[in-house]
Amino acid sequence: MREAMPQVISGGVFAAGLAWLVVLGPPPSYPVLQLIIFTASFFVCQGLLVQHHARGTGIAFNLTDIPMVVALFYLPPFWVVATKFVAAAIFFGRRYVREDIGLLKPVFNTGVTTTSTAVGAVYVQYMTLGAATDPRTWLVLISAIVLIGVVTTLFLSAMFFFMTGWGAVVHAWAGFALTMIGPVLAACVGLIFLVLLSATMWTSIFIGLIVIAFIYLARSYAALRRQRHVLRELNAFTQLVVDSVRSNRLIDAMLGRLRDILSAESATVWVPAAGRYPQIRLTSTLDDAGLTDLDPIPDALQREVMESGKGLLLSPKNGTREQRATLEEAGLRGAMLLPLRSGDEVYGCLSVADRIGGEISHFEPVDLQLMETIAANVGIAVQNERLLDQLRYDAYHDPLTGLPSRRRSLAALQEALSITVPNEVVAVFMFDVDSLHEINDALGHEAGDTALKEFAKRLKAHAPAASFLGRIDSDEFILQTRLASTDEALDTARRLRAAVQGPFEVGGVAVSLSAAVGVVTHPDFAADADELLKRADGATRQAKTAADGVQLYHSGLESESLRRIGLAADLRRALDRGRLEVHFQPKVRLDTGVVLGAEALVRWPHPTFGLVAPEEFIPIAGSTGQLGALTEMVLDEALRRSAEWAGEDGPLPMAVNLSPRTLADKDFPDKVASLLERHGVAPERLTFEITEDDVVSGEPRLTPALDRLHEMGVRLSVDDFGTGYSSLAYLRRLPVQEIKIDLRFVQGMATDADDRAIVEAVLGLARHFAIDVVAEGIEAHQTVEELRELHCEAGQGYYFSRPLPADRFAAWLDHWTRLRLARVAEACGGTGKTRLRAADRARCGPHRKAGPVFAPGGPSCTLVKAAREASRSPP
Repeated sequence: MREAMPQVISGGVFAAGLAWLVVLGPPPSYPVLQLIIFTASFFVCQGLLVQHHARGTGIAFNLTDIPMVVALFYLPPFWVVATKFVAAAIFFGRRYVREDIGLLKPVFNTGVTTTSTAVGAVYVQYMTLGAATDPRTWLVLISAIVLIGVVTTLFLSAMFFFMTGWGAVVHAWAGFALTMIGPVLAACVGLIFLVLLSATMWTSIFIGLIVIAFIYLARSYAALRRQRHVLRELNAFTQLVVDSVRSNRLIDAMLGRLRDILSAESATVWVPAAGRYPQIRLTSTLDDAGLTDLDPIPDALQREVMESGKGLLLSPKNGTREQRATLEEAGLRGAMLLPLRSGDEVYGCLSVADRIGGEISHFEPVDLQLMETIAANVGIAVQNERLLDQLRYDAYHDPLTGLPSRRRSLAALQEALSITVPNEVVAVFMFDVDSLHEINDALGHEAGDTALKEFAKRLKAHAPAASFLGRIDSDEFILQTRLASTDEALDTARRLRAAVQGPFEVGGVAVSLSAAVGVVTHPDFAADADELLKRADGATRQAKTAADGVQLYHSGLESESLRRIGLAADLRRALDRGRLEVHFQPKVRLDTGVVLGAEALVRWPHPTFGLVAPEEFIPIAGSTGQLGALTEMVLDEALRRSAEWAGEDGPLPMAVNLSPRTLADKDFPDKVASLLERHGVAPERLTFEITEDDVVSGEPRLTPALDRLHEMGVRLSVDDFGTGYSSLAYLRRLPVQEIKIDLRFVQGMATDADDRAIVEAVLGLARHFAIDVVAEGIEAHQTVEELRELHCEAGQGYYFSRPLPADRFAAWLDHWTRLRLARVAEACGGTGKTRLRAADRARCGPHRKAGPVFAPGGPSCTLVKAAREASRSPP
């Protein structure tokens, strides 16, 4: 709904402008000459922008208020609005046709201009005007101009609110307050013209000459300001190049400054490999603080520029159709590419991509000219051998830690493997820094960068002599050295892990450092650098679950990695072809046997591996970007079955497990609302289950989504409650309606006093917070009795039913209903015919919610009470 509001506002404002024309209605007279003059004046003045910068503050306004004052005095309100509408429609419509900016902006601007003009015209008509020399007339006209500005800002504020939020609204009104002096001054100039015209119409000749001279001077001034701005930027860029050569940060600063000057989302320098010098490809992007070796510009376009030796501008109006198609295939809207020269030789390519500002912003020929001047400066600088050496250093080193990058690390590994030393192995250790994402989320990326630099410092300080150390990914480091044996490599890994562990302080907060370490040796387990690194990565993943955080590579890890890769591809196909199944396990009220709902659980019958456990394929879905589709599939099926098994009191309540990654998706609550509406299921019939550790560890990121779901009416259940998090304060902060006691405590409570005490404490805690409780993992009647004694209301487990496919679950519901009602009728002394009627009633009743009565000795109730219990809505 919020995404559609800009279109709604634009259409509404435009319709309001047309409505004003209808309401005011055309007067009987048609002053054709005056209408032509005022329409032309409005059109010309709309494009005349006056800009002034003072003490860091920019003030800009156009000159349409000058003819507006005169028009308000001489023309009836209808003609004032009509001429302004025609001028605005032509001006903004021309921009739409020439610049391809989309229809929304011209419609909105035309509507705002027309509506605000109508308000000003009606205000002037209401206040009435005297003679042109009357000060009251001046005050009315100036206040009308201010009123037009206020109305315009109101509509802009509404548009900004729905597009970007309250911050833009505040800036809009602050800008209005700062720039209001401009329209007031323009209105004063209009009053001067008005007084002159009231004296004699011949003064219009002098006014026309003054206007022409002013337009010429304004355009000259604007051109001069642009030239001065360009010269300032070029001077600053040149000085930056000189300073950066001294500080060994040239390429980083150069690309970042180029991107800022041209308002581009990325800037790239590419120097192909030549002789002994390797290829250089470095990119500065809007989102990354450092440089990356990812190039958004297609290679074909860069090679074309280098071969032709000419610059290339690509936008909706520039470049050939084939060039624009190549750019669009790379997902880009526009680009500028220029050859880098050393004398007459072209040795590289400098490029920028995608102007900041979205679909309406494109590079212009004047931008290409500016970039050509910058490229000339860059070319001169790069002729210096120190600059080339610096470029190569930046290409092979991490700017944050100063360590060799992934590319340099691979080359160093290959060099080490090419040298064989008797009685020695080449040992490679891969360190994966733990909890870096949590540090970034909690303390900011600057703290995360500090943690990485501290880790690199500690690793370098404790590394064996003659070791090679590099950073190969955001949170991964590699250490390569020569040792006597694989056993010594394992001991070294444990020693290094212990050495880098421990807290350090960031901004007064103690942050703990740790890492998982994967170990692989040559020639035991790898033949080349790529294979060595791949196997070290596999060992590192396994080290995350190892007791000591260290894992030596062995052949079994290879098969596990291959299986994961195969399952990832098979999972995508299974999702596309609907090969995954959703099974359902009931939740049962323990004192009466009423079925309270069901939990939807995904199952994957693999054609080769058989039934793949959710614990295996759900993490794969999360790491390969398929978790959203998987969750949506399960939720869709669960809600469809909920509606299908609906009774008189509504759909069958359903519970679906969620991952924190899914809840972090800001669009997920909207998807839930859409699915609920599609299947006709009330939000309170849906429960989302998320594990206790996930709730607490992701609380800051997940709270907005949880609050939105709670406001919709969806219930939240904390799964595996009591399995490890020490603080229970989140029960007060988060909208939790249910907790599920972990099966380890439930299954052990009959034989272990500690487990029973934990269950009893959880039940007491839940009663204090008015939270429902479900006991998981019930497998024996004795456990049911124990839970009933503790007044636990609901349970779930194999004692009632295993998770079943939809058709078998429906049959189970029917059988459970008949069995429970028959037992109730028998316990109450009913006849066979009575029992049959009760079972039939339960089968046709809502949800068929029935089950065996567990109370010892049989219930003291009538058959009517039993049937009512069978159809009772869940609490």
